[in-house]
Amino acid sequence: MKKLINQTPAKSLKIFLGVLPFLLLLILYMVGSEARLEVNPNDKLLPSFTQIGAGLERMALEPSKRTGEYLFWQDTASSLTRLGLGVLIAASLGLLIGLLTGALPLFTAWLSPLLTVVSLIPPLAILPILFIVFGLGELSKVVLIAIGITPFIARDIQRRTQEIPAEQLVKAQTLGANTSQIMIRVLLPQITPKLIDAVRLSLGAGWLFLIAAEAVAATDGLGYRIFLVRRYMAMDVILPYVAWITILAFFIDVLLRELNKRLFPWHSQGGKS
Repeated sequence: MKKLINQTPAKSLKIFLGVLPFLLLLILYMVGSEARLEVNPNDKLLPSFTQIGAGLERMALEPSKRTGEYLFWQDTASSLTRLGLGVLIAASLGLLIGLLTGALPLFTAWLSPLLTVVSLIPPLAILPILFIVFGLGELSKVVLIAIGITPFIARDIQRRTQEIPAEQLVKAQTLGANTSQIMIRVLLPQITPKLIDAVRLSLGAGWLFLIAAEAVAATDGLGYRIFLVRRYMAMDVILPYVAWITILAFFIDVLLRELNKRLFPWHSQGGKS
């Protein structure tokens, strides 16, 4: 008999096994919701799918009586803008710091200890400081995301840079390349696809910092809306918002993965996903 460790599921079975946990969770939720609503029709903890659909329709398809905006889409646009700016800044700084500390020993000695210390600071612990320094506007939220994920990206890029074979650097110098040419023409092309991978891995933390900042001080955004309606136990709004955040995170990850495959097919063929 084939050992379990050597058994690989067929494609159809693999798809079934992947979908099965989600089906079980949906069934479990439906059973729990029906049981609670049967006992108390006004129960808010586990709303039915009909109630969730009504809540989503109210937020996404009906304009706000106060502002006239479609709150669901306004919240989505605000959150994605903040997340995009924060991740863009973090990716730029992480690439620059990681490349310098990974390629230049002088910068390694100078910046690596600081990078290590900064990476150990819980970003949420300095959120009040950011609000004091940058105010309660958009800047503080973007800065929190950037501070939160830059050290991770920088350290990953530093390690990836140091993994590049030294023979490549020696050959480039033999051909007359100077330091800047080596970094731009030898190191950077090999590091860029790894930067996209690092951004993908850091997006989970980016969402966490975004929602935390919006929950504390914001007037719109997905995190703001979730924490606003929680006081009313509006699970018919909270659950769709949580599901929407999950869907957005999934599609952003897929988009970055496909972008990496198209721009750097050699990297994907090397076993990266």
